[in-house]
Amino acid sequence: QVQLVESGGGLVQPGGSLRLSCAASGFMFSTYAMSWYRQAPGQERELVAFIGSGGGSTSYADSVKGRFTISRDNAKNTVSLQMNSLKPEDTAVYYCKATRILNYWGQGTQVTVSS
Repeated sequence: QVQLVESGGGLVQPGGSLRLSCAASGFMFSTYAMSWYRQAPGQERELVAFIGSGGGSTSYADSVKGRFTISRDNAKNTVSLQMNSLKPEDTAVYYCKATRILNYWGQGTQVTVSS
């Protein structure tokens, strides 16, 4: 069955870095665009970063441009989000999403940025 499993979340101090990974299975990963979303308590889920199926097209929310980098490895069926210069406002549950005709979501991983 389709699975998206995020990992790499945790507690980090402001200015620190984390690398999130999402392992995909059960569908043809290389044909799906992938995205990272996040949802903070009491707020709507928001798009953080997007990468096309081939990896050549990326886009970012203004709030993370220059700090976050999305990448994918179609041979390993994984998508990653490198997060640098983290801020307290980056605190949220981070989700990966696969999009083609249907959307698939992972279960999320908590990122907490706090001193």
